[in-house]
Amino acid sequence: MAKKKAVRRKKQAAGSIGLSPAETGTETGAADALAPLVKDDGGVVLGTYRDPFGGNPVLIVSLPIDRVEPTPYQRDPSDAHVKRLMKVIETLKRFLDPLIVIRHDGRYWTPNGNHRLQAMRRLGAKAVVALLVPEEDVAYQILALNTEKAHNLREKSLETIRMARALADEVRDTEEAFAFQFEQPSYLTLGVAYESRPRLSGAVYQSVLRRIDEFLDMPLSKAIRERERRARLILAIDDRVTTIVEKLKARGLTSPYLRPFVVARINPIRFSKATSFDFDEVLEKMSASAGKFNIDRVKSEDVTRAAGPSSEED
Repeated sequence: MAKKKAVRRKKQAAGSIGLSPAETGTETGAADALAPLVKDDGGVVLGTYRDPFGGNPVLIVSLPIDRVEPTPYQRDPSDAHVKRLMKVIETLKRFLDPLIVIRHDGRYWTPNGNHRLQAMRRLGAKAVVALLVPEEDVAYQILALNTEKAHNLREKSLETIRMARALADEVRDTEEAFAFQFEQPSYLTLGVAYESRPRLSGAVYQSVLRRIDEFLDMPLSKAIRERERRARLILAIDDRVTTIVEKLKARGLTSPYLRPFVVARINPIRFSKATSFDFDEVLEKMSASAGKFNIDRVKSEDVTRAAGPSSEED
C-alpha cells in the first residue's frame, strides 16, 4: 500500500480568519438561553461573547464551587500540581484562569480545569469563574482541550477508555466516529491494559500499536469488547517479556532499557516499510518470538547500543 503524503497546511494571511473584535460581542443565541439556568443554579452570568475563531457562543460565569466537578472519565489530579497551583493563587491573591465547563443535569462538568478546581476547593473558595460552553459534546473533547498539565501515556490511555465507556452508554455511533476525541486507537487498547495492570510499561508497546491499531467501524459497546480482547493479547506478551527481563537480570544485566530492548527485538515490523498490518498477525508473531527468545545471545553492549526511551517514561 502506497504511503500517504503529508498534507501541507495552507498558510493563511494574517487577520483573515474568524471574527473582528466588534463581531465577538454580537448576539450569542444559545448562550443567552442558558443564562436563566445559571441563575437558578446559584450562579451569575458575567458576560457573553462569540469566540473569535469559530464564532461559537460562550458565557463567562461565576459558579458555586460545589456545583462544579470534573468529567467522570478524566484522569485523576496530580497532588503535586494542585499544591503548586494553590501556592500561586495564594501568592497572587488572584484566580485568573477560568475553567471550561458544560452544564449537565443541573451541575457543571469541567473537561479542562480540574487541577484549578481542586486547588480552589482546598483553599476554601466559595466560587470559581468559568467559560460555559452550550454544547455538551465539548466535554468529550477533553484530550484536545486539556492542556493544563501534559498527559503521560498512562493518563491519556485511561482517560480515553473511560471516555469510550461513558459514550457507549449514551450513543450508538461507531468508535471510528469519535476519532477526534480519542486521538489514537492505541490509547483505547492500552487504556484497557492499564486498567488491568496499572504498572504496565505501555510506552514500550506504543511504537508497535501506533502502526497496527486502528479505529474500529463498529458500535462503541462492541468496540470496547474488542479493545478488551486486544489488551489481553498485549498483557500476555508482556508476561513473556517480563519473564525474559527477569532472566536477563539474573545474568547480571540491570539496564533500565532491558524491557524496551526485548520488545524491540521481538517486534516483527521494526524494520518494515509497510503501512498496513493485521493486528492479530503481528501480535501472534511477537508472542512467538518472545517464546523462543534466546537470552544467552544477549550481551551488555547490545542493550547499551539499543538504548532508547526508558520503559519508566510512561
